[in-house]
Amino acid sequence: MAAGEVKSVLFVCLGNICRSPIAEAVFRKLVTDEKVENKWRIDSAATSTYEIGNPPDYRGQTCMKKHGITMNHIARQVTKDDFQTFDYILCMDESNLRDLKRKSNQVKDCKAKIELLGAYDPQKQLIIEDPYYGNEKDFETVYEQCVRCCKAFLEKPH
Repeated sequence: MAAGEVKSVLFVCLGNICRSPIAEAVFRKLVTDEKVENKWRIDSAATSTYEIGNPPDYRGQTCMKKHGITMNHIARQVTKDDFQTFDYILCMDESNLRDLKRKSNQVKDCKAKIELLGAYDPQKQLIIEDPYYGNEKDFETVYEQCVRCCKAFLEKPH
């Protein structure tokens, strides 16, 4: 990354209340810890409209608090502008990826590289499963995957 250049990443899942806000908060903490937060624009969004305006799932918030990470996000849907302004759009599963690719085809001048966040997992767990219908352990699994993937993503040359 060139000196002074700001990169941007948008984390995306179905509702933007479980996986993507966890990934956003994890990445935000990583860049803050590395003292490169001024070099990144970070956000998260949903492919659906189900949860727009809602805070992250309480189980995800509990999990993140346990790890000393604050979440400060209100769910929103991906916009056409996101495809034109973010460098990376990292999603959680194949369904998200299909939806995003389809939406990106309708956007003129899409600059975002759209891929699975799990593609960066050193443990090769490509899909980050939705914990919505699960329990606290499932949220912990999402957190652990996001930590691994976000660290690897941050370490790659941009």
